[in-house]
This record gives sequence, structure tokens and C-alpha cells, in this order.
Amino acid sequence: MEQKCLGRSGLSISRVGLGCVTLGREIDERLSFRLLDHALTNGINLLDTAESYGGGDAQVHRLKTLGISEVREKTDEMHSSEKIIGRWLTSRRCRNRVVIQTKISGHYGRSKIKDSIDASLKRLKTDWIDIYLLHSYSDKSSLAEAVEALDRAVQEGKIRAAGCSNFSSEQIGNALVISGSSRSERFEAVQSIYNLVFREIENDVIPLCLEHNIGVIGYSPLGAGFLTGKYSTRDAIPKGSRFDIKPGHADIYFRPDNFLLLERLRKLSRAVGTPMSRLALAWALSNSDLTSVLIGATSLAHIDNGVIAMGTKFHLSWKRFILGREDQRSALGQEDQIK
Repeated sequence: MEQKCLGRSGLSISRVGLGCVTLGREIDERLSFRLLDHALTNGINLLDTAESYGGGDAQVHRLKTLGISEVREKTDEMHSSEKIIGRWLTSRRCRNRVVIQTKISGHYGRSKIKDSIDASLKRLKTDWIDIYLLHSYSDKSSLAEAVEALDRAVQEGKIRAAGCSNFSSEQIGNALVISGSSRSERFEAVQSIYNLVFREIENDVIPLCLEHNIGVIGYSPLGAGFLTGKYSTRDAIPKGSRFDIKPGHADIYFRPDNFLLLERLRKLSRAVGTPMSRLALAWALSNSDLTSVLIGATSLAHIDNGVIAMGTKFHLSWKRFILGREDQRSALGQEDQIK
């Protein structure tokens, strides 16, 4: 498994990382352990989680935001993702072989960050967190105070690198100005959604991170499963799927232009004899500006698919065809066999 350096942090992470949002939500602990074992065996050392990932957390969120009380998760344990990883780390005694990335949600006051880091450390059963991210931008929190609190956590050895998720380029730039003026530890990692449907970071976030040598970690390369082709209408959403557990995904992806792109991906898949999911992953991994791409998994085959996709050459003509810039005959006229 290829690895790349994460910014200036000194951390080396696998180009394919395992997104652990499914742990305790779509899959139980026994299967979670098998997936974590399989990922590590295949050279995947980056494990991405968050304090808000868990079966119980998903139930509470869905009830609060959608008024749906039906239980769809494998467990109602709060923070089950971090807790399952912690129990797995203790069982396998492999802490030094993995890079743990977790996140804080909500507001980012000084005491909140400290308490959240301590709570995540306890759930993960570890003495340090490798990468600690602000989960999303909060206009109700002081970014300067957050940068200061993260700097202190680095100095205390509780975290090795700080960063953010779902920040705009302007927000990332503001954080860099703050850390530079206060001589604090800066953000070394930026995590953003990146797939065939959502490519906005190509225009601003990626160039900014390249300029400042900040690692970029893409998530949701399959569009929460949309790019696998298994979703067609709201009435045909498979039970237990990502769109079923979190119905809000349909509002984001179920748009006419997205379905047109999906159909071109389907045609390419049939023409070259490769699953849509592997092509979508290969497309994201073909962007060398990304340090790593996170994959979600509910089976060992999903991890295998990610590993194989990393070695798949995604031809430029295929990219043009999927984006509607080239006809199918031109796209498949040369080098149309995946190696």
C-alpha cells in the first residue's frame, strides 16, 4: 500500500484510508473487528473516526432532525465508532501500526476542546491521537481560541497534528493567519468531500493546501454509495444502506444532473467490465494532489475494492467521457483495458 507524508506533520498515511463511520451503525462489533483486521493486513493504516460517529448518535440525530424514531443501527451505544476502535486496539495491540484520526463537533471553546480530546482518548484507549480535526466550521466559536487549544494539545502530547474538516479555503486561510501570527501549531490536514459529483475543492482548497504543504484527505469518494448505482428513487432505498440510515443524503444526491453523470459512469463500467464503485474510487485516487482517500466499508469486499482501485489506471479519456466531454467511442478507443 502506497503511503504519503501528511503535510509537515511527519506522519505517513496510506493513500487509502478506512472511514469508520459504519462501526456500530451499519455493522456490529464482530464484523467491525474483521474489517479493521483486513484493512491493516492490506496496508491501510489510516483510521478515520469522530466523537459523533456511533449507532446511538445516529439514532439521536435522526430523531432530533427528522422525527424518525425507528431503530436502524446495529447498536444504540453512543460514540460506538471510537469505542469499537479502542477495544480493537487493546485486543490487537497494534497502536503503533495505525494512524488514528478523530474529530470534535459543535462549538470549539478552549475547555470544550480539552474535554473532547480527553474523552476521545479514553474511548480510543490510547495515550495520543495522531490527527485531530475540527469537524466543521462554527461561526459561533472563536477560531483563534480553537487554534490555541489545539496548539496546547500538541505541546502536551495528546495530539500529534491538528486540522479541519469541511472548511472553505477562506476559513482554512484564516486559520493559517492566526497560527502564523501567534506562532501556534498550524493545521496539517484538511478533510473534504471529494467525488465525481462534488469536485469544488479542485478550484480553491487543493491549490491552497498545495501552496502551504497541507495534507488533503478526501472522503465519500462513492458519494455515500450513490456512485455505486444502487440508488434510483427515494422509494427504492435499500434497508440498512447509508441513505436509509441517514435519509438526508437523498436531498444532496438525487438531482437530474447527478443521475446523468451516474448513467455515463454506468456505461463506462459496462464497456470496460469494471464495477462502477471501483471506477469511482479509481477516479478519486487518480488525483495525486490528495494525500489519502477514505473508503467506508460494511464488508471485506469493500476494502478489497479500495485496494484494487488504488492500482487501477484511470485514463483521461474515461474522465472526459464521464464528465460529458467526450463520446463513448473516443473514450474507449485506446488503452481501454484496466490493468
